[in-house]
Amino acid sequence: MDKRIPIVQLFKSPTDSLIDTTINVKGWVRTKRGNKNVAFIALNDGSIITNLQVVVDLAKFDDDLMRRITTGACLSVDGKLVKSQGAGQSVEVQAENIVIYGEADPESYPLQKKGHSMEFLREIGHLRPRTNTFGAVMRMRHHMAYAIHTFFHQKGFFYFHTPLITASDCEGAGEMFQVTTLDVSNPPRREDGSIDYEQDFFGKQTALTVSGQLEGELGATSLGAIYTFGPTFRAENSNTPRHLAEFWMIEPEMAFYDLDDLTALEEEFIKFLVKWALDHCQEDLEFLNNMIDKGLIERLKSVISTDFVRLPYTEGIKILEEAVAKGHKFEFPVSWGVDLASEHERFLVEEHFKKPVIMIDYPKEIKAFYMKQNADGKTVQGTDVLFPQIGEIIGGSVREESYDKLMTAINERNIPMKDMWWYLDTRRYGTCPHAGFGLGFERLMLFVTGMANIRDVIPFPRTPKTAEF
Repeated sequence: MDKRIPIVQLFKSPTDSLIDTTINVKGWVRTKRGNKNVAFIALNDGSIITNLQVVVDLAKFDDDLMRRITTGACLSVDGKLVKSQGAGQSVEVQAENIVIYGEADPESYPLQKKGHSMEFLREIGHLRPRTNTFGAVMRMRHHMAYAIHTFFHQKGFFYFHTPLITASDCEGAGEMFQVTTLDVSNPPRREDGSIDYEQDFFGKQTALTVSGQLEGELGATSLGAIYTFGPTFRAENSNTPRHLAEFWMIEPEMAFYDLDDLTALEEEFIKFLVKWALDHCQEDLEFLNNMIDKGLIERLKSVISTDFVRLPYTEGIKILEEAVAKGHKFEFPVSWGVDLASEHERFLVEEHFKKPVIMIDYPKEIKAFYMKQNADGKTVQGTDVLFPQIGEIIGGSVREESYDKLMTAINERNIPMKDMWWYLDTRRYGTCPHAGFGLGFERLMLFVTGMANIRDVIPFPRTPKTAEF
């Protein structure tokens, strides 16, 4: 027989009809232990964090075969499914036939049964998904992606694919990865010595996108409500636990939304995702709660049971200044007009309000050119959702729909707009109120898994000087 049953079905589905029948399971050996009469193999196929115990009567199997079954080896096992007598599992398999698909040399296989540091596991990124921790994180990553699509589909949003190669710099930061087919050692040049990009593949200078927002606004002003979900890139030389050069972004854009609509959607979205994790990832969350972050599940439950605070930036600064006056020490100074650091955001969330905060109405100088200006002339309708442990998890705004105000902001910042005529057309032809936000997928994953480093919630992290696998 060879009709494989995924291990998850043996623990999550009713198995009464399978008890005392012969089944086939396949997977990788996590551990092997036993005595001279019997061996116990912990088998895992990645479908669930729980290992399936395979009981081997050594009198029925060749010694050489059993010697070759070591941690990391891949097996196919035919055997009778029985109710387990031991603690820790409901069912187990009594082996009748074992085929070794692939051996794993115990002298060189790096994932032996012992604790491994996160730094070491990053060096073996091709194998780390086989560990309990990374298996749990990657399964949860799938569930969160599915939940994102589910949320927006149920609300009538359309999934909108924005380009990865672009000639526009949405954030105006200039930290973009260049895309070119020119010979970088000897590019064609104009008479003034500058590189002649007209000879490049696209006939102009292009780069990997830092955001799909601007193109997403085109979708919102025609389809009403859209969302993007795809990779984005920042050539930012940041070696921190919170930054990646390649990461995934979810960016909804909605026509006819005002600031209240926007903050309500942000809160509803986050709560939907956190509840999805609690409802659909129980075993993985329990493992991560026990092994990585003892307060994880309690923190997730608190998010869905509390109302988020709406906090104007000016009030937030007052709270922080009062904390400083009372002796609280921040590494970075606080005053009106500064861009808040993570330590400031976390103080507001974790110590002052003790709940998530949506900060609004930021000084226009520290926010992007496209944010809607308030009547005070000093602030814009930007929103940042601030969470415990990680600080900012969502950044968004009502978009400036006035052509004249948008052009003023562009000119004040000297943003080159020759390639942005299409964006300005949305304000020239049938402009409308609209809003949107961006959620960094890996920031979300940090929160729902309790992991401490953003490199550990994406399969293959891209960071300065690191592009392995």
